[in-house]
Amino acid sequence: MLDQSLINALRQQPVPPQKLFIDGAWVDGQGDVLEVLSPINGQVLTTIARGEPADMTRAIVSARTAFDDGRWSRMAPAGRKKILHRLADLIDREALALTVLGVRDNGTEINMAFKAEAGSAAATFRYYAEAIDKVYGEIAPTQNDILALIHREPVGVVG
Repeated sequence: MLDQSLINALRQQPVPPQKLFIDGAWVDGQGDVLEVLSPINGQVLTTIARGEPADMTRAIVSARTAFDDGRWSRMAPAGRKKILHRLADLIDREALALTVLGVRDNGTEINMAFKAEAGSAAATFRYYAEAIDKVYGEIAPTQNDILALIHREPVGVVG
């Protein structure tokens, strides 16, 4: 059961202005900011930095560099698995705060949001964490004496 007094306290917390996350840091965008209006009362909930083409270029270059240097793409599966489980743990730990923030942002009913949003996000990260060291794939049609498994690898930055 959700703690209504904690929900009420979280509903009153200000939401800080949101920046862009580029190259491991929160940065202001090149553009102006977008106001986020709460559907609950029509008031400004927060602002979000507006990314411009130059911001996107910086983010893409950073992502490409991170992919090419192997800090993630060549990390051992156990390391990637640990990081994704840690992210899921953090989402679980902050599930109520994330849920209340989501409700304030989109007006979703809180009980449904608690199950569907934070819970689903954590479960998704756990699923992919567990998939890292498993062999999944399709079996290609072959002759009876041959087994061919289709193997997919990351190709790089997508955006």
